[in-house]
Parts: sequence; structure tokens; C-alpha cells
Amino acid sequence: MTKSDHDTTVNRRSLLAAGALIGAVGVSTAPEASAASGRYARGMAVLRQVSGDRGAEVVKSLSDIAPDLGRYIVEFAYGDVYARPGLDHRQRQLVTIGALAAQGDTAPQLRFHLDAALQVGLSPVEIVEALIHIVPFAGFPRALNAVQAARQVFADRGITVEPPVQTDQRDRYARGAEKLVEVDGQHGLDVIESLRDIAPDLGRYVVEFAFGDVYYRPWLTVRQRQLVTIGALTAFGDAAPQLRVHLGAALRVGLSRGQVVEALIHVVPYAGFPRVLNAVTVARGVFEELPG
Repeated sequence: MTKSDHDTTVNRRSLLAAGALIGAVGVSTAPEASAASGRYARGMAVLRQVSGDRGAEVVKSLSDIAPDLGRYIVEFAYGDVYARPGLDHRQRQLVTIGALAAQGDTAPQLRFHLDAALQVGLSPVEIVEALIHIVPFAGFPRALNAVQAARQVFADRGITVEPPVQTDQRDRYARGAEKLVEVDGQHGLDVIESLRDIAPDLGRYVVEFAFGDVYYRPWLTVRQRQLVTIGALTAFGDAAPQLRVHLGAALRVGLSRGQVVEALIHVVPYAGFPRVLNAVTVARGVFEELPG
């Protein structure tokens, strides 16, 4: 390693350490370093808004083994992605919760982001509701594990939750069909009808459980639910037909095309570029099919 290379490495590590503590501002006046420092400072500011001091502590903990990884978290995930307009912090945390809970093997990161969700103003009830919402898309085991992570986060914060319970006594199929049409339009019922010749009970379960039980719960808005759904299906990675339906539903319930794309971009730090690129291709098709 040349002296120049050594100095560059030292400066980079110094930037990370300083940034974790004070925001990493003004470390070098070189154009490249100034640009990097600007992204780092912006990212650290957003990270603190979202997570308080915990995010900086995570970044600092990487300084002895993977300092550049810590820098990429700050610069890219927070300085580039989280700092984008289009979705507020609460909306972004709903997408994040959906993506992490659906993957099922990200408990430490899920706990971090459940805490961040509280930090940015989501209520404990909204958080638990987002976790219940992933059941139709990722199954009970992953939702149960995610709820256990939430229990730990709430306990660490001294939060006692008074969970709401669904008491609507209407016929489950009737209320499910009503919600399905609200979210998916007539196309949703057409999908159910297409199952009649091979798996009619599966269609009934979609209506009764996914929409009559889960979607019908009033503790998240339909727009919030679609953000969780987009995060979950995009991160899941092999559900293009279902993602197509729910991207269309997101537009139907009032999310803009820009917000839909923003939700997809937001999944990159949590599930990677390939799955998001595939999801953007699905979105392109949905946008071409729908007017406006």
C-alpha cells in the first residue's frame, strides 16, 4: 500500500468515526470528499431523525471491522434513499416493516426499525396492525416472529399496549367482498371467480380472511396497508402477479404513481436491487395499463 492509499484509508475511517459522533462535516476540502461528506452529513441527520442515537451507535460499531459498510448505510440508505421526497418517515417505516417482516430472517433489523417507527410517530397499535397485515402475504410464522420482536421493543421502551379486538359481527364474506372491491375494484372479484372451477374454497378464504378479517380491520388506512403490502411483496421477490394486483390497488386507493415508485425504491436497502428492479418492471406494466 502506498502512503497515499494509506492516508486515504485513514481519512475514510476518521470520517466514519467522526460522523458517527458529530455528523461528519468538513473533514476534507477535496471535491470528492466534500461530496461524500455532504451525503454523509445529510444521511446522518436523517438517521438521527428516524432512530435517535441508536443508528449512530450501529454505524460506530462497524468501525473496527467494516467502516465502509457503515458509511454506505449512512450515505446511501439514509443520505440518498430516506432523504428523498415523496414519502414521509412514517410511510417509509411502514414499507420497511413490511419488507423486513416478510423476509423473516431479519430480527435485529426489524427490532431496530420497529423502534424507529415509534420514534417517527407510528403508534404501537399501528405497528402491530402492520405486522398482522403481512399474514396473508408471508404467513403466520413470520408474523408471529415479528410480533415477538415488537413485544421486545415495547418492553424495552416501557410501553404497555392495549390491543384492539375486531368486534364487527357482519358476515365475513360480505364485508370481505365489500373491502375487496374497495381496494381492487371488480378485478378482485374476477380473480376470486377464476378459482371457482379448481379451488373455490381458496377464493372464499381470500375474501373472508384476507379482506373480511385482515383488510377490514380499521386500525390502518387502506393507503397504509398498501404501503406495507408493497414492501412485503417486493422484498418477497417471487410474487409478480400479486404485486401487479396490489400496485394497481395502491393507485386505486389514492397513492400516486410517484409514491408507488418511491415505495419500491425504498426497499432497495432492505432487499437489494434485483428484486426492486423486477418490481419496477411490474409497476411499468401497471402504469401502461391504467389511465392517468
